[in-house]
Amino acid sequence: MLHSASAQSAKIAATFHALGDPTRRVIVEKLCEQPQSASLLAAPLGITVAAVVQHLAILEQSGLIRSEKIGRIRTCRLEPSGLKTLEDWVSQRRTLWERRLDKLGEVLDEE
Repeated sequence: MLHSASAQSAKIAATFHALGDPTRRVIVEKLCEQPQSASLLAAPLGITVAAVVQHLAILEQSGLIRSEKIGRIRTCRLEPSGLKTLEDWVSQRRTLWERRLDKLGEVLDEE
């Protein structure tokens, strides 16, 4: 169980790290629209394809995107399950705080 919790914690940390960079967040937003190649992603960002490839590697390692190479073109697409891990983590914390606020409301209603 500890190994599983540790692996989950590492995955969450990798996801937050990946999304912590504004360029990578823009890339994720663009991939939400449709799959794209590194060169298509680079043009509007004003950075080199090599720089985009480095960002894509971090996003792929975190599980947020996946890529496939067909011929000379590597196409990247959003991996929805990568966001699910983060969504679950946030949801657990939100539920905890909602319970605490509900208890506080009950205490205040009693007074």
